This record gives sequence, C-alpha cells and structure tokens, in this order.
Amino acid sequence: MSILSVTVGSAFSRSTRWERAYAARLLVTDIVVVASAVALAQYVRFGEAPTSDSMMSRQLTGFSVLFVLLWTSALSAFRSRSTRIVGAGFEEYRRVLSASFWTFGAVAIVTLLLRLEVARGYLAIALPIGSVCLLLARKAWRGALARGRARGEIQTSVVAIGGRAEVSILACELTKNPAHGYRVVGIGIPGYGEGRGEVVAINGRSIPVAGDEAAALAMVAGGGVDTVAITDTEHFGVQGIRDLTWTLDALDVDLVVSPGVMDVTGARLVMRPVANFPLLHVEKPQYHGAARWGKRAFDLIFAVIAILIMSPVMLVAAVAIKMTSQGPVFYRSERIGKDGKPFKMIKFRTMVQDADRQLLDLVARDQNDFAGGVLFKMRDDPRVTAVGRWLRRISIDELPQFFNVLKQDMSVVGPRPPLEREVQSYDGAVSRRMLVKPGITGLWQVSGRSNLSWEDSVRLDLFYIENWSMISDLVIIAKTVRAVLAREGAY
Repeated sequence: MSILSVTVGSAFSRSTRWERAYAARLLVTDIVVVASAVALAQYVRFGEAPTSDSMMSRQLTGFSVLFVLLWTSALSAFRSRSTRIVGAGFEEYRRVLSASFWTFGAVAIVTLLLRLEVARGYLAIALPIGSVCLLLARKAWRGALARGRARGEIQTSVVAIGGRAEVSILACELTKNPAHGYRVVGIGIPGYGEGRGEVVAINGRSIPVAGDEAAALAMVAGGGVDTVAITDTEHFGVQGIRDLTWTLDALDVDLVVSPGVMDVTGARLVMRPVANFPLLHVEKPQYHGAARWGKRAFDLIFAVIAILIMSPVMLVAAVAIKMTSQGPVFYRSERIGKDGKPFKMIKFRTMVQDADRQLLDLVARDQNDFAGGVLFKMRDDPRVTAVGRWLRRISIDELPQFFNVLKQDMSVVGPRPPLEREVQSYDGAVSRRMLVKPGITGLWQVSGRSNLSWEDSVRLDLFYIENWSMISDLVIIAKTVRAVLAREGAY
C-alpha cells in the first residue's frame, strides 16, 4: 500500500499544483482589484490619495487598509477561490458577490454603531466598482483556464464506474465540453470481469474498458487518476461505498457520485441527512407562486426600458423596411403561449410579402433544413430581403416582441415561442414547455440560435423551465447581448 500511495500521491501532487497556482493568482488579483477600488473611492470621495501625508489622509488610508483586509478575508471565508467551483457555473460569481455584500453590510453596521465619520459615498463608489471588477477579473481567469483545458492542459483524469448505459452518459457529459477539463481515462462495468481490450467511443475519443469495478480500482491504484466517478451506488451498497471512500482517501483520489438526475442544477439539489443516512432532495421548480410575480415585474420594467432606449433604432428599421420592399412593416406570426393559448408574435418583416405561401415549396426542395421534421431553417432563404437579412444578423427584427411582453403574451427570457404545428407534435415531456411564457431570448438563443437541432432546442428549453431563477435570467440576457454583438448563429 505504501508504494501505491506514493505513486498515486505523486500524480495527485502534480494535478493539484496547478490548482494551488491558480488559487494564488486569484488571490493576488483579488487583492489588486479590491485595493484599487478602495483607493479610487477614497480619492474620489475625499480628494485624498492614499500616498498623501496629511493627518486626514493617514486616517482614511488606515481605514481603507482595514477595509481591504476585511474584503479579501471575506472572499476567502466564502471560499470563492475553491478549486471545486472555479471555472464552471454561476457558483463562483455568486460567492464573490455574497462576500462583497457581506463586507459592505458589516462595514456599514460598524461605522453606524461607532459613529465613524465615513461618508456613504465612499462605500457607494467602492462596492459597485470593486464588485464589477472582481467579476470581470474572474471571467478573464476563467477564459484563460478554459483555453488551457481546450489545449489538453490542466485536465482532471477520471475513471468512471457503473452500468454500461449510465457510465456512457456520464462520460459523454463530462467530456462534451473540453473547457470543463475532464478526461475519462477508463471505464469499469460491474459484472464485466477482466478487461478484454474493449473500448467505448465517446465524443470522438476511445475510452478503454478496464473491466469490472475491481479492475477499474486497480487502474486507479496504478497512478495518474485524479477522480473516481460512480453511477451505481446500489451495486456497492452502504458498506462498499464507505470502504471505497477510505481506499480513495488513502490514495489521495477524489470520489464523486452521480445522483442519477439529468438537467437539474445544483441549486435544486439539497442533501438532507436522515438518521445518519444522506438523502438527496430535489426541490420543485420555481415557476409558480411569488417567483412568478417577481419575474412578471422584471419583465414589465425591462420591456419599458428597452422600448424607450431602442425606439430610435426601431424607427430607422421601420423606415428602411417600408422604403425597400412592398408590404407592412410588421409581421405577425401566430405562436402558442403559456397553457397552449395562441397569440400574435410581432416582429419586423424581414421577408417578401408572400413568404408564407412559398414555405411549402422550399420544404419540398430542401428537406435537410427541416430539423427533426418540425423546424424549418434555411441558411440562404431566398425569401429574406436585403434589409431583412441585415436586421436578422443583429436581431433588430425581434425588438417589437417587447410589446408582446407588455401585453403579457411573452417574457423577456423563456422557451422559444413555438408554432402550432410544433405543438401538435409534442409528446408528454416536450409539452412542459407550455408551463411558462415563451421568451424573446433564452438558453436556445445563447447556445447556438439557428444552428441548434430540434432535440437540442427542446432540451435547453426544458432545462430552463426546470431550473429557472432570477440570476439565470440576468446571465442569459448578458449572454444574449454578447451573442448578438458577435452575430453568432443568426441567419
């Protein structure tokens, strides 16, 4: 065992070296960002730079130093640099914001109780600037990490153990995006026996089947493995899982267990110990009750602001459409909304006037664009006008949909608004898209737009419905702006 521990321990020390270096870089970046934000707030509010020699400047600088120490300590206390959460998902950003707001809450309370003469403007400058810069810095580091992982660097080697179907799904999800940094190096299938040289093709890679669970664990003991992922806890049993954790702990190898639920975010998964037996509780989706009213209020406010800001752009688009082609400025398409109720979705007209009558001929000529037999998307659709093609590329044609939001037919963020013929083809699972209002944008919009297949579009819509939160809406809106500016996937 000692030889195995040294062998695997060496591999583990190599894998954690980048984690320690990455965390150290984040710490240095956090200190620089926080110190700069606090120094700027001190100078803007009081006109005293931290390097000044006056008595007031020294006092303010002393307070600022304590402020920086408290803020950076809060970032550490909230484990915002934990290697468990950096580089993927919203949790890292959430912890950064939580630490920042906690810091300012603590400072505000202390200054109030001690009656310290620190202007509120000082905090009002440091909080938004520091928080935004921290998030931007984390995003930059995440981009660098993703690029390194995409090059095959900074990888986490995984041995997956479970039934053939389940472990194939797990391996597929782990390796689907190289930026996540997972590399499945072996598979163990209970009851398989000794390895026979078989490989499983996952995402263009051939993953060897080591054999049964004993052969997979022998592969782990051989070194070079960072994590063991299992999908079949029933096979191991309670005692077997406990023994496995002890074995892997001695080898400095992580253990992860797939809960067996797909497309459910961590926010809905709560571990609740019952009589010393851990149970995974899946919380209900949040599209009912008070959350619905909060989303509705956000939709109304956002739609009004968007219409006011974009009204000059919409006016120019309307004039351009009217001057370059015959027909109305707006195109009203019947879509199916919440609970199966039809409504007229408003867009700027981007096609010739008789475009709908030409649809059947185009479908007959090019069946390849009829995705899954439901959606029709043609990259070089001859019905699109010159102005319409330009409007589509930068998504200006969709701006009138904010009036649908005001009419309560649509939401700012939601599933893609379906046509009646699509709804007629829905099965029981897909029909869950009708539980919420369709959106102007959504996960489908920021994950490929027109390049998505029917199946991917449905899965993203269902994922959004099951895991909705206000934070996710804000993130999708931000990603939509980026996708529109980059002109990704629109035609």
